Amino acid sequence: MLKLYTDSSCNIGSLKILATAEFFSTKVEVIRSSDSKVTNTFPVLEVSDGSSFFSSNASCRYIQSLNNNAVSPVTDSWLEWESTVLQPLVSALLKAAKVEGASLPLKKSLSYLSAVLAQQNYLSGKDSVGLADIVIWANLHPLFKASFISEVSDLSHLLKWLAGLKTQSSLCKAFSIISEDAKPENLKKKLVCNSLLSSEHSKFFMPVHVPDFMDHAKERVGDNQESSKEVDVTEAEIAHAYTSWLKGTSSFPSPKSNKGPILPQKDERNILITSALPYVNNIPHLGNIIGSVLSADVFARYCRVRGYNTLYICGTDEYGTATETKAIALGVTPKEICDKYNKLHSEIYEWFNISFDHFGRTTTAKQTEIAQDIFNKLHAQNLVLVDTVEQLYCETCQRFLADRFVEGICPLCQYEDARGDQCDKCGKLINAAELKKPQCKLCRATPHLRSSKHLFLDLPKLAEPLKQYLDKSTSSGHWSNTAKVIAYSWLKEGLKPRCITRDLKWGTPVPLEGFTDKVFYVWYDAPIGYLSITANYTDKWEQWWKQPDIVQLYQFMAKDNVPFHSIIFPACQLGSKDNYTIVNHLAATEYLNYEDVKFSKSRGVGVFGDDAKDTGLPSDVWRFYLLYLRPEAQDTYFSWNDLMLKINSELLNNLGNFINRALSFISNNFDGCIPEMLLEEGDKKVIAQVDHELKSYIQCMEKTRLRDAIKYMLNISRIGNQYIQSNKPWEKIKASAAENSTSLVLRNTAFLKHFRTHEGSTFLRADVIQEIASETDTDFANSSLDLQGEICESTCFKSSFLYPTLKL
Repeated sequence: MLKLYTDSSCNIGSLKILATAEFFSTKVEVIRSSDSKVTNTFPVLEVSDGSSFFSSNASCRYIQSLNNNAVSPVTDSWLEWESTVLQPLVSALLKAAKVEGASLPLKKSLSYLSAVLAQQNYLSGKDSVGLADIVIWANLHPLFKASFISEVSDLSHLLKWLAGLKTQSSLCKAFSIISEDAKPENLKKKLVCNSLLSSEHSKFFMPVHVPDFMDHAKERVGDNQESSKEVDVTEAEIAHAYTSWLKGTSSFPSPKSNKGPILPQKDERNILITSALPYVNNIPHLGNIIGSVLSADVFARYCRVRGYNTLYICGTDEYGTATETKAIALGVTPKEICDKYNKLHSEIYEWFNISFDHFGRTTTAKQTEIAQDIFNKLHAQNLVLVDTVEQLYCETCQRFLADRFVEGICPLCQYEDARGDQCDKCGKLINAAELKKPQCKLCRATPHLRSSKHLFLDLPKLAEPLKQYLDKSTSSGHWSNTAKVIAYSWLKEGLKPRCITRDLKWGTPVPLEGFTDKVFYVWYDAPIGYLSITANYTDKWEQWWKQPDIVQLYQFMAKDNVPFHSIIFPACQLGSKDNYTIVNHLAATEYLNYEDVKFSKSRGVGVFGDDAKDTGLPSDVWRFYLLYLRPEAQDTYFSWNDLMLKINSELLNNLGNFINRALSFISNNFDGCIPEMLLEEGDKKVIAQVDHELKSYIQCMEKTRLRDAIKYMLNISRIGNQYIQSNKPWEKIKASAAENSTSLVLRNTAFLKHFRTHEGSTFLRADVIQEIASETDTDFANSSLDLQGEICESTCFKSSFLYPTLKL
């Protein structure tokens, strides 16, 4: 018997499932949340083999399939419309129940439904109730029953349809079980309660904005044509794709494992990847994660599966003002702060499945050794100056204030919360003494200027070799436009000597007589962390960092880190004359904002890594959405409503639906085993279309355009959905056994096999399909998608659904 786990409120998803089960006379045991601790995400449908469905629409499809009823293209279109248009509007209405006019966007959709029903009796397109009618009824019946929506005359056809469904005893029975109490006032409370519980990611929610989805989406229900245009392919492309199919995986490079220690090899493509070192004094937010570690992780995975010899290095940046400030404020030592947050960062990145080859930290003996060595070489080349600095001094704290100990108004853009080293609003580097109305961050007293001697990197002397390097690197490498604009703007303004020391206790000591009471400034010291972290990974670290002829360095970061990675750090490397590997490819993003404001660690605004984990959503869901939003060319905006829409429409209904339809059909009709597959002419064309998308995908990945790349991946699943839809395997299942084992099975598995046999499919099979497979069936993930093998005839697996429908 099937088991439906639901909560005690009126859960619309549960109503959809139970109504479908009652309609198709399928027995389901309803288990309330008070009776079980199975999950905190409802509804969940557990089937006889122990597998579970977390998507209500997927559950409904499954129940219908148990009765040998195939889901038609028209029904599929309605179910997609329900999950991507109607469901978000219903959710927004319930959460904004007290907002005047909150129902207006929903009423536009209801008017659309009523117009469709003016032309036909049922949404299924037949003369009887179908799955499309049941699913959409389950959304609307409780709303009308609880008087969320008034029965207005312009919805007459919709109201007639609803009245007709009231006569269905199976639907009435399901509603009475789920609602328990049908009194309008009690039902209304339960619906609102369920909406708030399902969005109990609440502690970091902004006030609800009710979007007008109808302004942004075309409702093309009943038309089973896919929204994307068909890819045109030539006969030559078809022939090439077919040849690739026949070769299989034998001609592919073997994917690289990340077993260490990984060292450069002379006859291989050696890729060294770094992501900006996250500062250790706080928990990373989603903007930090997509700007550096997640982007670098996706590229590193791609490189490994393509067979490149790849090393991905990162770690926490632990020295500097912010750490010392926080330690003073909390009454602990800086090391205690660093130990705590290094562990928290590691746990968050592990949950996000970030595949570092080594994740270290900068508070090590190797950091001191290498940073001092580079300084000594710069000093020997006469590239270090001594100058007196007018520095803010706090009489109350009895100390010189390093830049980050000072806050005030930016002298350039008048931003009121600028730091003493940089303004977060205009992005300009500033001196603390230039701030208007400066305040000591520790005690809020007004500091005063005093003189202090410091060391400066003589950047003007390095301007010409730095420009030559930038010209060569930006022309031959893949630099994002953001990175190039920022780097050359520094050169255009003219380089000035840059202070590289600070009056602090917590940092790398300066090894020069007269300055031993000072430490290195974090933006001289921090990038050297890439070298020292590598040195703590392998004592042969110089093979990566002093062989620029055979190593390509890719660095990932947000735009605020560009000046230090494109100007200051390369200048230090060039000035040391030690044949360092200098950045060849700099992938800098714009900012990811939260709703309509900036993420802020200090103010706690936004979604942080631990918050994402606490939502209960799988990490892959967050990875997908962040990559979909990656701010490659301009700032982008995180939105809870958009998260729900993109996950339901793209990850679940596009990619997840495609893979599940193929696997579940084979599982249900062929005991999960793939028989012999033979290509027909139409199949060859489809393979060529996939081939075309994969080539575009690879081109984007090679240029670190990850956001564009993921869209080509989604195009492939759209082609797959259209392919299955147009070939109607649910009808062909009645054909002869011979046809079943060739054309029919092929149409449901061609894409999975093609992911395995195209030279550009390696990222998809290892990093998307394998991770997805691990969500569906362990044996399938570990054997059928083994990196050295391929899906082939006789491969067997079980099938379940990949991701839960997301409701906020």
